[in-house]
Amino acid sequence: MAPPLDTPNPSLNDPIASIRDGGTPTQSKPGDGPRAVVIGSGFGGLAMAVRLLVRGYQVTVFEKRDGPGGRAYVYKQDGFTFDAGPTIVTAPYLFEELWALCGRRLEDDVKLVSMDPFYKIRFDDGFVFSYSGDDDEMREQIARIDPSEVDNYRRYMDASAEIYQTAFAKLADQPFHKFGVMLGELPAMVRLGGMRSVVSKVGDFFKNEKLRIIFSFHPLLIGGNPLTTTAYYCLIGHLERKYGVHFAMGGTGSLVDGLVRLIESQGGVMRYNAEVDEIIVADGQAKGVRLAGGEVAPADVVISNADPASTYGSLMKAPRRRWSDRKLANADYSMSLFVWYFGTNKQWPDVYHHMMVLGPRYDGLLKDIFSRKRLADDCSLYLHRPTATDPSLAPEGCDAFYVLSPVPNLKSGVDWRAQAEPYRQAVQKRLEETVMPGLGDAIVTSHMITPIDFRDTLNSIEGAAFAMEPKLFQSAWFRPHNISEEIDGLYLVGAGTHPGAGMPGVLCSAKVVDKLLDERARTGAR
Repeated sequence: MAPPLDTPNPSLNDPIASIRDGGTPTQSKPGDGPRAVVIGSGFGGLAMAVRLLVRGYQVTVFEKRDGPGGRAYVYKQDGFTFDAGPTIVTAPYLFEELWALCGRRLEDDVKLVSMDPFYKIRFDDGFVFSYSGDDDEMREQIARIDPSEVDNYRRYMDASAEIYQTAFAKLADQPFHKFGVMLGELPAMVRLGGMRSVVSKVGDFFKNEKLRIIFSFHPLLIGGNPLTTTAYYCLIGHLERKYGVHFAMGGTGSLVDGLVRLIESQGGVMRYNAEVDEIIVADGQAKGVRLAGGEVAPADVVISNADPASTYGSLMKAPRRRWSDRKLANADYSMSLFVWYFGTNKQWPDVYHHMMVLGPRYDGLLKDIFSRKRLADDCSLYLHRPTATDPSLAPEGCDAFYVLSPVPNLKSGVDWRAQAEPYRQAVQKRLEETVMPGLGDAIVTSHMITPIDFRDTLNSIEGAAFAMEPKLFQSAWFRPHNISEEIDGLYLVGAGTHPGAGMPGVLCSAKVVDKLLDERARTGAR
């Protein structure tokens, strides 16, 4: 049985206790250890660079863009600051660990504030649900929809907690490249309903359509289709409740900048406008990278924070066994995103920091996005108003926003060069009709990204925003492994490898590789 909601698991009370209890690891002086190259400066690459430096490696991070962050890049224009990608911070202990490894404290560099409620969900009929981590408040919110479903909330959260203990607390930071590990977890997977979808699992507890949506939409935050993503992702409910939902003052970019300062303070080197063109391989061993300009950077280990399909399909020129061009082409990739960043010359105090503005359809829209690969006429939106918490992100008296719409990846055939502006206008119209009347007259700055940007700027196959879709047979052992099956000395971190997308998953991928490097150092094994 899962522990009751108000009884914490003693082994998880203080996730960085093991670091403190063992003392702060001693970092070797820069220059006296093996060389490591990190491809890409997303959260996975930055977290890996910190862990490599603590192990005494000489570390260089190569980033294609003119600044760090990858999907967490920051746009600044006309006095406004826009986080390009992730905005919801859960499991902050994973960041605290990185600072603790270097003998420092996260709070000395980055201020995280708790969101209460976590977010608001507006349905097409105008009903607004405030989703929080407070049990009493959640019961009151559920009673507004259907009093008969109130007791089902605890049952569902108990189930979410039980899944969390196995799928996240036990497995998220463990290597999963051996099939025996997968076989060992099959009984738990069957018992916890991992072979079923999130929507199916949620349906065991809630019959009301609104509640079914409220408790099943979370996979969309990491690129999954609630209709097909393994029910293991029901763990997100407990993860949010256990650690809360947070916002980094200054935006998510402040976490990126903090990690960069941490890396540089430990002797690491950040290289921007430095696109990697090839992973150099000799005698089955990764020997370094060649940049697009021809420069060669030798290395003893190479860590790729790039999309695995790009790592294997573009950066690795050597013959491949498991991840052939055909297999990469036949994989199912996540949906993409249309994201519009805009600033207004007035403020919208009635718009909450995190808000879901849902359209008239749920199942049908999901099928259009993931299965039919069709750009629908209707949409469901995530609206982010960071200036609700941090006014410094916009000029005085103004507001900064970004609105995100899940859309099909480029297998849809949509010509986004022609469709981007009409789609933006449709999104604006939807916001004006729902939560931001008169928006068009207040816009003073605007920027947007489409699936083409994910393909061309972020090197994401098919413009997928979250790499391979996190379906059952593209998760865990079936996902590209953290240690390359193709060549020795190549490791993978980020959304496309185990355990998957989202900041907690990406940061855990670096922990997995850290364990693999520890095994390599102790035994000499791959």
